[in-house]
Amino acid sequence: MQPATLPQIKKALGEMTQPELVALCLKVAKYKKDNKELMTYLLFEAEDEAGYIKAVNEEVKEIFSEINRWSGYQAKKTVRKGLRIANKYIKYSPASGTDIEILINFCLLLKKAPMIIRNSQTVINIYDRQLVRINKSIAKLHEDLQYDYTQLLEESGLVE
Repeated sequence: MQPATLPQIKKALGEMTQPELVALCLKVAKYKKDNKELMTYLLFEAEDEAGYIKAVNEEVKEIFSEINRWSGYQAKKTVRKGLRIANKYIKYSPASGTDIEILINFCLLLKKAPMIIRNSQTVINIYDRQLVRINKSIAKLHEDLQYDYTQLLEESGLVE
């Protein structure tokens, strides 16, 4: 089965009545957790971006608190899980600074992690890739915002 293009979907949605749209949205949300999370963001959390960022940072922090300090392999898996969750929530938000703030928080948590993790080359590579990603996102912003986020990076100690 070939999926319809976005213009075709847009046209079909434009021809539907409001109750039909509601039923369709509920059906889409029912089948996949990601769809339900995206709808939750769009309906309830998009208005309060700062609160959304704080909630995501708390969830990532909670995952980091579960790090196994005695097994390097398990610790790396936990770091990857935290990054996967951060990336999932970053893709929901179209706001330009959300990804930067969430990734800065992730890098700070990674920097404060137990020694067993910080000595792992895999984790060092993850950390370095996130710093590159932060810098690329900052470069896409307006000059004033670039300055603000660069200051935030320097204050957090992630960049020398």
